[in-house]
Amino acid sequence: QVQLVESGGGLVQAGGSLRLSCACSRSIDDINAMGWYRQAPGKQRELVARITYTGDTNYADSVKGRFAISKDTAKNMVYLQMNSLKPEDTAVYYCSAHFLLEDHWGQGTQVVVSA
Repeated sequence: QVQLVESGGGLVQAGGSLRLSCACSRSIDDINAMGWYRQAPGKQRELVARITYTGDTNYADSVKGRFAISKDTAKNMVYLQMNSLKPEDTAVYYCSAHFLLEDHWGQGTQVVVSA
């Protein structure tokens, strides 16, 4: 069992920045990978970024170079720094925990980027 709580969403103008935070209820060193997904209205949930327990990262092509995922193992926190935001980044952003056989999701935090 794991609980994930996201925070840091809000309204920002295009070109601005936001930093999302995810608090995890268990040691993130015990989790294969932590990630961020997003879902815009009328669209499928999509991978934004992921970081493994070893620190390896991967990003969606649409955010590469603009977003950065990081973690603080001592605090069991995962972050998503979002820079140069675009209106198409508007979505609910979900923190995720990926085990071998099971995925868990937070409740999400809304990000709105105005033109």
